[in-house]
Amino acid sequence: MRVFVLDQNKQPLDPCHPARARELLKKGRAKVFKRYPFTIIMQDRSIDNSVTHPHRIKIDPGSKTTGIAVVQEHTGQVTSALEINHRGQNIKNSLESRRALRRGRRSRKTRYRKPRFLNRKRPEGWLPPSLMSQVLNIETWTRRLIKLCPIAAISQELVRFDTQKMQNPEVSGIEYQHGELFGFEVKEYLLAKWGHNCVYCGALDTPLEVEHIIPKSKGGSNRVSNLTLACRCCNQKKGNDPIEKFLIKKPETLKKVLAKAKTPLKDAAAVNATRWELWRRLKLTGLPVETGTGGLTKFNRKTRGIEKTHWTDAICVGKSTPKKLLLNGMKPLTVTAKGHGVRQRCRPNKYGFPKAHAPSAKFFKGFQTGDIVKADIKKGKYAGQYTGRIAIRYRPSFVLSAKPTLREQASDRKIDVHPKYLKTIFKADGYEYMSNQ
Repeated sequence: MRVFVLDQNKQPLDPCHPARARELLKKGRAKVFKRYPFTIIMQDRSIDNSVTHPHRIKIDPGSKTTGIAVVQEHTGQVTSALEINHRGQNIKNSLESRRALRRGRRSRKTRYRKPRFLNRKRPEGWLPPSLMSQVLNIETWTRRLIKLCPIAAISQELVRFDTQKMQNPEVSGIEYQHGELFGFEVKEYLLAKWGHNCVYCGALDTPLEVEHIIPKSKGGSNRVSNLTLACRCCNQKKGNDPIEKFLIKKPETLKKVLAKAKTPLKDAAAVNATRWELWRRLKLTGLPVETGTGGLTKFNRKTRGIEKTHWTDAICVGKSTPKKLLLNGMKPLTVTAKGHGVRQRCRPNKYGFPKAHAPSAKFFKGFQTGDIVKADIKKGKYAGQYTGRIAIRYRPSFVLSAKPTLREQASDRKIDVHPKYLKTIFKADGYEYMSNQ
């Protein structure tokens, strides 16, 4: 990727080639301003005596991964690309766990109280936290890029998925009002769809139970397309294992089940729910926002001969896409949302009873959980040089999720390390970074 450049007053200049950035750093004309994305700040230049060119941020929103690209409009040069991995499913799991603990605690500690709905009205445009985090991640990175590059406009893929046509391409008219269970009850529908035998072992004349193909603990839903029938033995044996793991020795059965189960619509529903909120937040940046359809994105990508990934889809969003795109050798920066920790001080066990109390301090020995550090361990079991994120303990022994910098040590490791061996190279900001270069 190109290197972002700031002038001596922290105003954005045109990104430069990495070789040019190395030359400026070597001569002392620039210093490193930020590690992710890599940015330098000039010591002897201001925006008044510099020429800048307009760039455009292009966004391809997704429920799990969002592609973002920065393109120079006149030349078609792709200067930067990101792929942001969202943490919506982790947030959903945490909220469901908290809800279960609170519900159990209420039933143990108090008399039964009838539910009240007087204070449960949600404001207009409300989105659940798992979806709102996706919107906020994209908004955060859009505003960060605006501070690092001369951005003149934004392009967003504003697509609406027709979930009915995704299931049945021939649907039309009043059929839109008929759900999949029209004329059926759930159990009868599943018996008609899967037959009167266990889909996993083929057992006949045995009580059948409704079973989730994708377990709820793995992000599955109660949609009827995610349900099947299994005997008690198979249901308990499968547990919350993915169906690919459970049927690894029965490829024919796996193929049959996946062929009958329809495509999950969870991701499409998430994009449909967040698209207008994301558009409104992008408008608040004060820049013109162009919108484009998914079909236009695909057309642009196909006519320019670009293979499909999240960040290449972002490059092709909107009518403003240049006819010639320069992206040879481009490798995206992978950004994974990790959150900023929890405020909860009392840590409960699986039954909801307190088991530990976390200190209120966020820093220890000058470090914070999530800091990206460089470790140089001279001797001992973990001798070597490492780079990675740390999780602090309130004693001089931190957990380092390390990527060794030496070639002979290829695998990622989690090691205990004393803070005296650590040097911070990037302060925690709620994200984890991995360069594909």
